Amino acid sequence: MRFERLDDWLRWLESHHPTEIELGLTRIRVVAERLDLLTPSARVISVAGTNGKGSCVAACGALLQAAGCSVGTYTSPHLLRYNERVVIDGAFASDDELCQAFARIDEASPDISLTYFEFGTLAALDIFQRRRVDVMVLEVGLGGRLDAVNILDADVAIVTSVDLDHQAWLGNDRDSIGREKAGIYRAGRPALCADPAPPEGLLAAVAERGVQLQRLGTDFGFSSESEGWRWWGSGADDNAQSVTLPEPTLPWPSLAAALQAVAQLGFDASALAVSVGLSTLTLAGRYQRFDWRGRTVIMDVAHNPAAARHLASRLARETFPRTLALAAIMADKDRGATLAPLVAQVQHWWLAALPDVPRAATVDQLTLDLKTLGAEADGCGTLERAIDWLLSRSSPGDRIVVMGSFFTVGAALSAWAHRGERLEPAAPGAENTELLDE
Repeated sequence: MRFERLDDWLRWLESHHPTEIELGLTRIRVVAERLDLLTPSARVISVAGTNGKGSCVAACGALLQAAGCSVGTYTSPHLLRYNERVVIDGAFASDDELCQAFARIDEASPDISLTYFEFGTLAALDIFQRRRVDVMVLEVGLGGRLDAVNILDADVAIVTSVDLDHQAWLGNDRDSIGREKAGIYRAGRPALCADPAPPEGLLAAVAERGVQLQRLGTDFGFSSESEGWRWWGSGADDNAQSVTLPEPTLPWPSLAAALQAVAQLGFDASALAVSVGLSTLTLAGRYQRFDWRGRTVIMDVAHNPAAARHLASRLARETFPRTLALAAIMADKDRGATLAPLVAQVQHWWLAALPDVPRAATVDQLTLDLKTLGAEADGCGTLERAIDWLLSRSSPGDRIVVMGSFFTVGAALSAWAHRGERLEPAAPGAENTELLDE
C-alpha cells in the first residue's frame, strides 16, 4: 500500500491529478469496471442539485434506516474530517477502510490518473459494496451528466434545485445547468425534481431521454397546515401516501423529495417519517444553532446566491437585538450576489481570511464586495481573531452568523475548539423553512 495513514493519502490525492476538476466518465468508468463496481447489488439513489442535496441525502438515509435497511451515504465536501463523506448506517467509515479502498483504487489505475473526487467516489462505492449495504444514497458533486457519481444507473434520481453556481463548468443560465443536472435521470426509472419551477433546459433533456418526470407540486408535494407540515406523494404501486408532521427544520422541498424517493422504492414513507422523527432531523452546517456565552450562533455553509437568499429569509423570521456576521467566501463564487441578501440582516461584519484554502477570497476582495453593496466591514483577519472580536462586540442575546462555505464553517468550528470554547447545541428553531435551498 502506498500510504498507511489517511492524511498521507489525502495529501497525495490533492496533487495526484493535474487539475482539481476534470468532468467526464471515461477514466473513472474504466477503473470502476476493473474493481467490479458498476453493477452493485444495492439499490441506488442519486441526488443532484444546486442546493438542498445534503438535506435530501440525510433524510433518505434516516428514512431507509428506519425501514431496516443498511444504508451507505456519500456526500461532499466535509466539515472537519474526510470520513464524514462516507457513512454506513449513521457511522463514519474508518481511516483503515478508506486507506484500504484508496489502495485498491491505486492498484487498479496504474495507467489512469483520477481526480481527488473520483478517487473518493470510487472509495465510497468500494466500501459500500464490501459492507453489503442495501441502499446507496449518493450526492452528485458537480452538475450531473459528467459527474463521477453518474457512472451508476440510479434506481431513483433526484434533482433538488437548479440555480446559478459553477457556471464555468455547467453554463451561465438555469437552462444549461438544468440540462446538465438532468443527466442523472434514466428512462424507465423514477426521476424526481424538487425545484418548483424547473428550467426549460431540464424539461427538454427529460423529454429527449424519454424520462417520466415526477415534479414537486404535481406528483408529490407539501403544504403548511394548522396541524403542521403535510407531505403527499405516491408509492411504486401508484397508491397515494401522505403524512402530517410538526414543521421540519431542513428545507421542505428536499424532505418532500426524499419521502417520495423512499416511497418509490416500495416503502411506506408516511409511517417511516413518523418513526424517524423527520421533523427534528438536522444537518451539520445547515442553519445549525449553538449557544455561546448567551449568544445564539448560526452556522450555515451558504456559498451561492440562492443559498444566501434562503439563509437571509430564515434570519428575518427571528428577532435579535443585533446580528454580527463572520464571513469567508471562495473567490470563484459570485461573492456580491451571495453577500447582498444578508446586508439588511447584519449590523456588523467580520471578513475572515482562510490562508490554508487557495480558493478563498482575500479580505480585501470581500471588503470591496461589501462596499459595493453599501456596507462596511467592521473587522478583518483570522478566524481566531474573529472570535475575540465577536465576543467583545456582541452582548448576551445577540445573534452571530458564520457563513460562506464548508471551509468557513469547518474552520470556525475548529477555531472555537482550539480555544477551548464550547458551543452548546441549541434546539432547532421553529421558524418556517418552506424554501428551496439549504
